[in-house]
Amino acid sequence: MTSLNEIPRASLLRRGFALEYATLGWNVVGIVVLALAALSARSVALAGFGLDSLIEIGASTVVIWELSGTGEERQRRALRLIGGAFVLLALYLLVQSAVVLATGFHAHHSALGIAWTAVTAAVMFALAIGKARTGTALDNPVLKTEGRVTMVDGILAAAVLLGLVLNSAFGFWWTDPLAGLVVVFYAVREAKEIFSGHH
Repeated sequence: MTSLNEIPRASLLRRGFALEYATLGWNVVGIVVLALAALSARSVALAGFGLDSLIEIGASTVVIWELSGTGEERQRRALRLIGGAFVLLALYLLVQSAVVLATGFHAHHSALGIAWTAVTAAVMFALAIGKARTGTALDNPVLKTEGRVTMVDGILAAAVLLGLVLNSAFGFWWTDPLAGLVVVFYAVREAKEIFSGHH
């Protein structure tokens, strides 16, 4: 079996572009699906997850831009932009979780939301692993770091899914915002590492 390190750089770059375009396509469709699900269920969590998809679209666009060129300055700028995406994600989750917990907002059942977040979690985890492996083989910190954004997206999808399921089954409306706060910690840690130069 051929390891990624033995694949020609041009092929690895094509794989990197394919992973990013797949992420872009999924999230563009996701914004539409999540908007419909959020409106029908009056779900703050689903609406917030749609905003997260916008952040992921921005991060993927940054990586596509960076993979199209060369230079350390281009990489540093791309990493800073991705770090900014982590900060935005953390702020959105913090505000959303605080509002939901403070107001005691109860969303309705959403079969569409449950199905979409379940599939999205699986897709994002698979894409994140692919980006991590390809970024390592290319020695590209931008692709590896954006893979972490995708991993956070998958974790968030799983957290929203858990919240939706527990709310539908047991009326535990507070589980989703609490899970969101866990992702806030992860996103802040990643942003801190990027801006401190550890990446």
